Amino acid sequence: MARHVARPDPRAHWLLLLLGLFVLLAALSFNGLVTNVGGGSGPSDAPASPAPRQAVAGGPVLRLDGPTPVTRRMPARTIALTFDDGPDPRWTPQVLDVLRRHHAHATFFVVGARVDEHPELVRRILAEGHEIGSHTFTHADLTAVPRWRAGFELAWTRSAVAGATGREVTLLRLPFSSVTTSLTGPQYQALRDAAGSGHVGVLTDRDTKDWQRPGVPAIVRAAGPQDGAGAVVLMHDGGGDRSQTVAALDQLLPQLTREGYRFTTVSAGIGAPDSMVPAGAGARLSGTALRWAQTGSGWLAAAMNLLLGVALLLGVARLAVQVVCAQLHVRRVRRPRYRRPEVNGPVSVIVPAYNEAANIAATVRSLVASAYPALEVIVVDDGSSDGTAEIVERLRLRGVRVIRQANAGKPAALNTGIRAARADLLVLVDGDTVFQPDTVHRLVQGFADPTVGAISGNTKVANRRRLLGRWQHLEYVIGFNLDRRMYDVLECMPTIPGAIGAFRREVLLAVGGVPADTLAEDTDLTMRVLRAGWRVVYEEGAIAWTEAPSSLRQLWRQRYRWCYGTMQAMWKHRHALREPGAGGKLGRRGLPYLTVFQILLPLAAPAVDVFALYGLLFLPWSALVLAWAGLLLLQGFTAAYALRLDRERYGPLWTLPFQQLVYRQVMYLVVVQSVVTAVIGNRLRWQRMVRTGEAAALVGAGPAPR
Repeated sequence: MARHVARPDPRAHWLLLLLGLFVLLAALSFNGLVTNVGGGSGPSDAPASPAPRQAVAGGPVLRLDGPTPVTRRMPARTIALTFDDGPDPRWTPQVLDVLRRHHAHATFFVVGARVDEHPELVRRILAEGHEIGSHTFTHADLTAVPRWRAGFELAWTRSAVAGATGREVTLLRLPFSSVTTSLTGPQYQALRDAAGSGHVGVLTDRDTKDWQRPGVPAIVRAAGPQDGAGAVVLMHDGGGDRSQTVAALDQLLPQLTREGYRFTTVSAGIGAPDSMVPAGAGARLSGTALRWAQTGSGWLAAAMNLLLGVALLLGVARLAVQVVCAQLHVRRVRRPRYRRPEVNGPVSVIVPAYNEAANIAATVRSLVASAYPALEVIVVDDGSSDGTAEIVERLRLRGVRVIRQANAGKPAALNTGIRAARADLLVLVDGDTVFQPDTVHRLVQGFADPTVGAISGNTKVANRRRLLGRWQHLEYVIGFNLDRRMYDVLECMPTIPGAIGAFRREVLLAVGGVPADTLAEDTDLTMRVLRAGWRVVYEEGAIAWTEAPSSLRQLWRQRYRWCYGTMQAMWKHRHALREPGAGGKLGRRGLPYLTVFQILLPLAAPAVDVFALYGLLFLPWSALVLAWAGLLLLQGFTAAYALRLDRERYGPLWTLPFQQLVYRQVMYLVVVQSVVTAVIGNRLRWQRMVRTGEAAALVGAGPAPR
């Protein structure tokens, strides 16, 4: 149709969208890392080579920044209690209370992610005279991750502690490490790598295995050194239920104190300087930024979970309303309250046509072949350059008129036809649409009700042999026709499709004809009719076969125009929200529905897909597969129900999974593009679809394949 001059469409928003999705995935992945923090210790079950003899036979404190390992032990009757996997908001305060009550000091090997969650506990640990060491940022096994990941684990933990306390840690205990004699070659290498960034390794002499919760007596026995020897004792203040640890500690401290033992930190025990050094401004700033990032990613993940929950509830509620309304609509059609007189008055069919040579002959022939007693067909050629008008004229069909005009757009062509029409009932038809013989008769019967001002027919996809056609066929049956049944019952029909719609002539004249100031003139017109106080209904038996886009590029252009035009019409008729009658039903039922399900949820769809990718990385695959299969099954039941209502075969259902992988993404990207175009104020030009003539094949060949 008419071509509007437009500024070039923006492209930067696609880069911004990709950047935003990348940032979202990165934030969610970061949250996935820090929320999948485990606990416990002990050697891995996987076989590994042993560490060098000097390290295995030495003390539990290892300095590995030189050519040979240097180890240190605790002096006699000196115990360095160490606690791993904290800080924990429940157990760490209880451990600290016990230590304070017995005037003992200890070393806490903290997990960086938990430091960011509970910085106040880390500050309390230092304030009460204890020492802090690193236990990595996510309790990662540094022998099983790439070196770059190991570097981040240590650097992030240092930053987290620096941001919380203003100090940097140098002591390091590897997760899943234990006593010196169980040190493996990979663990030794991980400690040597960490020594390059200034870390001193700390293993243990006595592993209480309290994370296994063996009982308080067993923990006390495992912690006690033999023959007055000194020891580094491993316990836990986080990563699980530590009630046995707290109880055992309360027994162990007074018992060993009576035996002449003293309790101190690792550094003080070996006579080394304070292991924690003041952090620079940069380290403190990076630690604060890291804590904000972790907090923000947690909020983002929570928001995404909420979004998914809301979307799921809305989807289920939408389906329930659609099914209920569809059943009501079926009962209304099959068992009407009273028998209405048959409508058989004159009907004028108006066909606006611009370069419709591929289908126009089939369209006109199908109209002339209608089983309706009084019918005229008006073809308005809107400046076609492919001989559309000449094709119709050569048909020499009775009751068909051709009106030529300079190219002015589809609304202008329709208004020309409306002015030229002789009948009081008008049917508006696209130039690529084929009617069945009973379509016109079925379509106009609703006008027996004097309150009905317009009627929507049932549009079906003719070219459905290819995959893209099948996807659009399912969309028409599920998305469009189920919705139209619902709109009919709720009396808020927002769109009569351009392919098939019937109007009273007086209604069209009263609303000023077909509007030309939006790209969705059919939606704009339908909303005008409702706001004028008329009912708009749906006739499922009035079937029109139309040619759908046969390529993704053509589909994009068509849906881009539809979506953008629908948003224009919604904004134009926003004042219907506070109107009474039919206009109010549109404003308070139809417009919110369109806003939620055609704009807001599609806009959120890219983020939902990113969240699904995040789930593949961090959630159990079994749960994801089960959830995806459940949603697909729900969609399958919906599609099957909609196909049954439209008396269609179930064959295309096999394409549903593939539709979710390709077609759905195209549809929500169309919404993104349309919203951006609307926000920046660009005017979208008319995008005409290239016709292939597949709809024309229906003439003389019976109904389209189902």
